[in-house]
Amino acid sequence: MTASPGFAEFLREHLAPVGGVAMRRMFGSTGLFRDGLLFALVSRDTLYLRVDSQNQPAFEEAGPPEPMRYTRQGKLRELPYWRVPDQLLDEPDTLRDWARAAIAASRRVAAERKPRKRQAAPAT
Repeated sequence: MTASPGFAEFLREHLAPVGGVAMRRMFGSTGLFRDGLLFALVSRDTLYLRVDSQNQPAFEEAGPPEPMRYTRQGKLRELPYWRVPDQLLDEPDTLRDWARAAIAASRRVAAERKPRKRQAAPAT
C-alpha cells in the first residue's frame, strides 16, 4: 500500500532539509527518490531505507533488522530496504541523517552496477 496522505506529508516536512526528495507511487508502495535514485520505500505507512554494508551497522545497533519483505510466486523475498526504528520518527534531525546515509548507500550501489552493454545493430 502507498503512503497515506498524512504520512506522506509528514515525510515531506521532515525530509525537506535533505533537499530534492521526490515521492512517487510504485509497485503498490511509495518510493522516495533523490537525484533519480530510489533511497526509501513506504508501505503501509512504514518507512524503509536503503541499506548497504556501510549503514547496516546503525540499523543492527538500533534493534533486530526488519527488511522489507514480500511474497512472489510463493517465495518470500527480502529487499535491501530496512524498517526505520520507530523512535526516529520522533527525532527529525536523526531521521534526516539516516535518510542521507540511505541516499549515500543508493549512490554506492548505483556506482557499482555495470552499465548494460548495448548490442550492436547487425551490419547490413
